[in-house]
Amino acid sequence: MCWHAPIIMENFIVIITYLLIGMALRRIPAFPSETGNVLNLFVIYISLPALVFLNIPELVFSKALLVPAFMPWGALLFSCVAVVLISKLFKWNRATTGCLLLMIPLGNTSFLGIPMVKAFFGDQGIPYAVLYDQLGSFPALVTYGSLILALYGTEGSKPTAISVVKKIVTFPPFIALVLAFALRPFSYPPIFANLLKVLSSTLVPVVMIAVGFQLILRLNRTITSQLGIGLFLKLIATPLAALFVCKIAGLEGKAVQVSIFEAGMPPMVSAGALAILAKLSPALTAALVGIGIVLSFATLPILYQLL
Repeated sequence: MCWHAPIIMENFIVIITYLLIGMALRRIPAFPSETGNVLNLFVIYISLPALVFLNIPELVFSKALLVPAFMPWGALLFSCVAVVLISKLFKWNRATTGCLLLMIPLGNTSFLGIPMVKAFFGDQGIPYAVLYDQLGSFPALVTYGSLILALYGTEGSKPTAISVVKKIVTFPPFIALVLAFALRPFSYPPIFANLLKVLSSTLVPVVMIAVGFQLILRLNRTITSQLGIGLFLKLIATPLAALFVCKIAGLEGKAVQVSIFEAGMPPMVSAGALAILAKLSPALTAALVGIGIVLSFATLPILYQLL
């Protein structure tokens, strides 16, 4: 086992600090109640598009990418089906269903996932973690995430096909994704590349502070039940399902292990920003992100032992 405890603790402390800052800001009268939404808007319009422009040109396609490229989409399909079935069983409202459809399939496979992979698998596992994030989680956020927001983030009347398409094509990260692919043959000017690095680096701190600002630790019984089911699906059921499928298919090796490990990451902070902004059960969303991160420090070591 390649265990780098200082790396894990450092990232854990950083994340918790961001959450605590957000919780502290909520108690300062100078910060209005809409502060969390304003921070999330900054992420949607600035930080996330900058990250898209920065990372898409770095993708290099080859056969070695198949497992980390397809696993996140398989995990997404499994999570979606599970959420829809459970939602019908418990008769959850649209906001709750939309929240879980956005949060459970999308994992924190970059900021938390890459350091965790380095801690457990060493440097040789990092390329697979990056591929899992860049070919799966990240494209899923700006495509699948756009679709879920368009379908469930619409208040009032049932959304039409035209309204859904309009919301997707006008979603800033999706626009950035299309432009980034179009610009792949070209190199960014150094000053533009540096600007993208700075702006994209604001994503995690701004999102986590926003989550902390909107995090409510005292949850009612209904939300607690939804939180428990959601985190069980994300942290336990999804990676175990991935492990089972790989065993049946006879898949093995570092790429497979890292991919299964990434499938067990807690909900993505960027997805949380989108869900809160779309008013998809903000209290549940904030709890899924904040509590999910804390619980993952117990579930991930167990998952590693099963690989």
